[in-house]
Amino acid sequence: MTSDLAGRRILVVEDEPLITFLLEDALMIAGAGVVVQAARVAEALSALTTAMSEGGIDAAVIDYSLADGQSALPVADRLAELSVPFVFATGLAPSDVNKGRHENAPVITKPYRPGEVVACLAGIMGRTSTNS
Repeated sequence: MTSDLAGRRILVVEDEPLITFLLEDALMIAGAGVVVQAARVAEALSALTTAMSEGGIDAAVIDYSLADGQSALPVADRLAELSVPFVFATGLAPSDVNKGRHENAPVITKPYRPGEVVACLAGIMGRTSTNS
């Protein structure tokens, strides 16, 4: 799995700091080169714009429901426009996630093991690079 993420740039949109740090650790252990963090939609969109100008983003993990009832769908929309694969990692049941235009995006339900997210990202990045 390490080779799947070697040097990759990953965006993590998560409003719980402990979960963010656990994911960052797991991603870095798996070989990710850069982990960009954001806790709110506006922060994620800004971080995405900056990251795209500094080498891009290879994949993202998005908490569907952020603090203050914010939906992260605007982030998913922007990632889709940029053809960046992503996974929803959320406390909601998969059936409760209104993915909008993103019906094919995987959903991982909390509580999850960080390794589940790493494996899912490696899988969606593999599908994307195979299809390109």
